Amino acid sequence: MISARLRVLRAPVSSRIAMSFGALRYRSMVLVEVHTDDGLIGRGESWLNYPPWAAQERVATLREGVFPLLLGKDARRITEIHQLLCTELDPLGRQWGAPGPIRQAISAVDMALWDLAGIRNRTAISWLYGGRCRERIPVYASSLGPADVPEQAGECLASGHTAVKVKLGFGRSADERILAEARDVLGAETRLYADANQAWDLADAISAAPLLREFDVAWLEEPLRGNVLTELEELHRRTDLRLATGENIYGLRQFREFAASPAIAILQPDIAKTGGITEAVTICQLAAAYDKKVLPHLYGGALAFAATLQLAALATPVAGIEYDVRENPLRDPLLRNGPVPAGGLIELPDEPGLGVHVDAEAIAAFTELDTELTVD
Repeated sequence: MISARLRVLRAPVSSRIAMSFGALRYRSMVLVEVHTDDGLIGRGESWLNYPPWAAQERVATLREGVFPLLLGKDARRITEIHQLLCTELDPLGRQWGAPGPIRQAISAVDMALWDLAGIRNRTAISWLYGGRCRERIPVYASSLGPADVPEQAGECLASGHTAVKVKLGFGRSADERILAEARDVLGAETRLYADANQAWDLADAISAAPLLREFDVAWLEEPLRGNVLTELEELHRRTDLRLATGENIYGLRQFREFAASPAIAILQPDIAKTGGITEAVTICQLAAAYDKKVLPHLYGGALAFAATLQLAALATPVAGIEYDVRENPLRDPLLRNGPVPAGGLIELPDEPGLGVHVDAEAIAAFTELDTELTVD
């Protein structure tokens, strides 16, 4: 049977991390621990970057919505629990107009249950799905810009990165400067990607296409405000840009529509947002059916990082991993000897569960809220 513990972690960063729609001044995450009556613990993470008040919402959703459905269930029946949570809570998300927070809460529980299953069976999650397809995978350095691009790009090269993604959506002149500075330092051999974070309307994105081609941007992530598929298809038809999206898509029906579209080259589910490992594996199966690559979105903490590496180890369509190179006290400091990229690749851990060892003292140091829930 299951009991649960919920914690909110928060850590300031020394310099703001800008996106086209706002800036991160703190790294935040919700940590869910699932406890069994035989003393085992599985851990999962819910994405919590935006808005600044998201922690209050996520705590309420987990405490009032998710945990009452979870507590007392058999922790080994992960797929059934995932289906129950989605069946009961997705309709509330539709009525609320906020499917994302519901799925982000479910993600943490699903991740924790898979971690628990791996620990119980003394094997990595990737083996529980029938075997690993690889032991290492390419990474791309993520989140360069809008300021200090030459310095950031130089650090990426010094660290051995062979692919880099810049942030765009700050106005035409700023975007051109970002791309020029990045390409100037990275040279022609380093692959360059771009993420507009839904900054543009269709006309803006079409007008940006020549600039993207000039600097040999291999693919463009979330260019359009609202991420409407018909508009993305029109953008692709008129520019032939390779488009990537998925971090803000919720539900298999919508993922199937995007996977089936010739406009979408790359699917980007976020394992801490879209519904956890169970959902992400099914999305990878969809991608395989439509011959699409998967590059999971990854901009969270240590547990989302570890879970994404397990997904990469088990799912053939995963072609690479996003590696946030900006300051993140809630990723590497929370792990003991966690994996780091080398030469443009990262080793995929093979320890039980999520494959990593968390540092309990570091977790405690960043904890702002700690709540335990048990069965009456």
